[in-house]
Amino acid sequence: MAANLGFQRTRQPGGRWEDFLLDVLFSNDCPLRYTQAADQIKRLYDLFLKVDATQVEVNPLGETPEGQVVCFDAKINFDDNAEFRQKDVFAMDDMTESDPTETEAAKYDLKYIGMDGNIACFVNGAGLAMATCDIIDLHGGKPANFLDLGGGVQENQVYQAFKLLTADPKVEAILVNIFGGIVNCAIIANGITKACRELELKVPLVVRLEGTNVLEAKRILSESGLPITSAKNLDDAAKKAVASIRKK
Repeated sequence: MAANLGFQRTRQPGGRWEDFLLDVLFSNDCPLRYTQAADQIKRLYDLFLKVDATQVEVNPLGETPEGQVVCFDAKINFDDNAEFRQKDVFAMDDMTESDPTETEAAKYDLKYIGMDGNIACFVNGAGLAMATCDIIDLHGGKPANFLDLGGGVQENQVYQAFKLLTADPKVEAILVNIFGGIVNCAIIANGITKACRELELKVPLVVRLEGTNVLEAKRILSESGLPITSAKNLDDAAKKAVASIRKK
């Protein structure tokens, strides 16, 4: 087999192919195309690390008639969390191809993905956001979006999130599901009341809050005089959000 590949050396009986190939690639009798291929692979790996990529795909890697090994096409995906470190890379992003709502959400560090349903979701944490969508679906509703507030939320982010959600004409109810670990529930509550008043919210709003400063948050909501439906847990919140639409 080694001879068929163009190698002058042969593998020792019982020896590992991995060890043999490494030995050949760094020897003087290795065919040039294999040395070039190894160099390309090493460069791709270095690139993967340098640009904080999540994927570097080359298809095809080929040999020219002159015997040069070349990457003829490539696809690279970058880690969005590394934007602060890869400013030159992200500056090349063509925003005209992005969803305008997702682009607007990103300005406020909000992760938004539109969906086909009519119950808007306002959640902190990607896992909790996905679970919220699933529970809504379980109770016969359809989520209108995936929205992750993340951690360290400020009142203005809450306001902007509500602005995005209420701009969607499909939305007939909003479900807020917050578990305050890093997030301060009182900040969320203040942001909610501000958004409801300034945006003149006209759809049912169901709120479930747990965690940091939750008692103060619940006081803010209850004393606001706004038509906000509270929920004791996620399951209860989803049921109430679905029911609020069916009552119409």
